[in-house]
Amino acid sequence: MIHQFKLLGLNIVLDVCSGSVHAVDEVAYDIIAMFESASREEILASVGDKYANRADITPSDIEECYAQVQGLKDSGKLFAPDTFRDMAGQLKDKTAGVVKALCLHIAHTCNLNCAYCFASQGKYQGERAVMSFETGKRALDFLMENSGTRRNLEVDFFGGEPLMNFEVVKQLVAYARSVEKEKGKNFRFTLTTNGLLVDDDVIDFANRECANVVLSLDGRKDVHDRFRVDYAGKGSWDTIVPKFQKFVEARGGKGYYMRGTFTHNNPDFLKDIETMLELGFNELSMEPVVCAHGEQGELTEEDLPIVLEQYEKLAELMYEREKAGKPFTFYHYMIDLTGGPCIYKRISGCGSGTEYMAVTPWGDLYPCHQFVGEERFKLGDIYNGVTNKEVQDEFRACNVYAHPECCDCWARLYCSGGCAANAYHSTGSVTGVFDYGCKLFRKRMECALALAVHKALGE
Repeated sequence: MIHQFKLLGLNIVLDVCSGSVHAVDEVAYDIIAMFESASREEILASVGDKYANRADITPSDIEECYAQVQGLKDSGKLFAPDTFRDMAGQLKDKTAGVVKALCLHIAHTCNLNCAYCFASQGKYQGERAVMSFETGKRALDFLMENSGTRRNLEVDFFGGEPLMNFEVVKQLVAYARSVEKEKGKNFRFTLTTNGLLVDDDVIDFANRECANVVLSLDGRKDVHDRFRVDYAGKGSWDTIVPKFQKFVEARGGKGYYMRGTFTHNNPDFLKDIETMLELGFNELSMEPVVCAHGEQGELTEEDLPIVLEQYEKLAELMYEREKAGKPFTFYHYMIDLTGGPCIYKRISGCGSGTEYMAVTPWGDLYPCHQFVGEERFKLGDIYNGVTNKEVQDEFRACNVYAHPECCDCWARLYCSGGCAANAYHSTGSVTGVFDYGCKLFRKRMECALALAVHKALGE
């Protein structure tokens, strides 16, 4: 299976199952498009007719190009067969019972009242609560006890707003550091914050202990303040931007992401990215809103062509800034053509519900933060472990080949079947497909591939 597209002045051919990416000229692009549906003679005749008036393209050039395409096929770099289906699930079977990461819901409460919040302003359809040190300590012990031989473990401090329980965050990190050498583990911490409570203490702590921080900013002041307001209805942009600028400067410009959300109200999100750049931020992420059908801010079909165009314009901006020596990172365009995730990971996905779980303030386990509050998906707790084996088995079986719609999709080995939470909330099944999200993902991957090819070519 191949996928062909044109972007950033390139003719790109992706061989889906080998992972080979080819930048080709127009003749090769046309030959490849016909290669498996027409005979050699038909292809040479058709392509010859198309370029008959081109003095720089002779019949012998076309024949030579055809031979080169045949050579790529023979070497397994074009039209490679899908030999991965039988591997589906093997990685999860091999790592059954091994947990490598937890999302600690350190605070089910928030000091903002964002209208689009999937977590119902941090309460997750329940009561406001904060995690005690004892519960958090038990969660870290649970992680170490269930991590097998894995040395590197990841813990995300999440909310709500985790800085509303900052003292416990500090206590938990101190505890982890005090035992990790004895236990043969290495903790990597991440903190996600809306910024209101950021101060020098937070900055110093995060720079010392957190490998990454995620800072919530939606870009333009009017866009940000439309949804990200406090309980008095006041926007937070003026308060958090100076704090974030100080935070990022103190981190040396690395180990952070500005994480924005775009909605029906700002499908032209490139302007928000440009605002972030003007503010001095260069590590960026802009995510489509996650909300139930009919909720405020939901992206519509009318928004889709605008959003797709924005992704292309973003790629153009990144390409131009790279050439000008002013590069920036966009999370969804990060791709490594020479390495990247192994094939098992590409098939099996993010590991939610198996390798990765979310922990509520009282110690309940869920497959990930987007399932918290959905009682059907409660896996168990940090005291007794996973007791809802039926649900965990459902997630263990959730690989790219569990989605019938994915089998014919060229992007399947990049998305690994997509987000189980988005699938469930849009279709009622974790093996469903969130079609709108798929369209956005495919465009993002085209843009990422085009940028990566330019970089590989040294352009």
